[in-house]
Amino acid sequence: MYITCLDLEGVLVPEIWIAFAQASNIPELKRTTRDEPDYEKLMNWRLKILKEHHLGLKEIQETIASIDPLPGAREFLDELRSFTQVIIISDTFTQFAAPLMKKLGWPTIFCNSLEVAEDGEITGFRMRIENSKLTTVKALQSIGYETIASGDSYNDLGMIQASKAGFLFRSTEKIKADYPELPAYETFPELMAAIKKAMD
Repeated sequence: MYITCLDLEGVLVPEIWIAFAQASNIPELKRTTRDEPDYEKLMNWRLKILKEHHLGLKEIQETIASIDPLPGAREFLDELRSFTQVIIISDTFTQFAAPLMKKLGWPTIFCNSLEVAEDGEITGFRMRIENSKLTTVKALQSIGYETIASGDSYNDLGMIQASKAGFLFRSTEKIKADYPELPAYETFPELMAAIKKAMD
């Protein structure tokens, strides 16, 4: 039995933090897991910037409300879910993901949670489990699933490399150059064809 594991941001929806960096006019917040492999370090740095600018969950959620899935993402997911189980494994947070899941037709997502004070300040974050993408893929394999995985960033490499088939999708030139052994695709039809071929 197969299960397909997909990253969220950069694969199915635009990067939330890049959109918020543009909306808030704070260019430093454009830094993502495509740039910084250490997610905990990246998040702590983001929270420090939010605190300096007196920005909280409400402001980020207002930006997220304006974000739509990437063109073709909903149709891609609908077709994929018609013939295989799909889980989105993301390092984002439940407080960010819900409006986007609605626009994607409520696929299953495994992600993390934010710690938010009564005044809306984001005071911290709780990771669901350490190295969540790789750990989740290994757990699925331990209960009898063959996994297929795709993502665009450094934090996706573990689950991609550990899966029976793994693909980079809309990744950076640097990541593609550093991992030439990983097939890399730019469009949903290409990725769909690769997933179907891996399942044959």
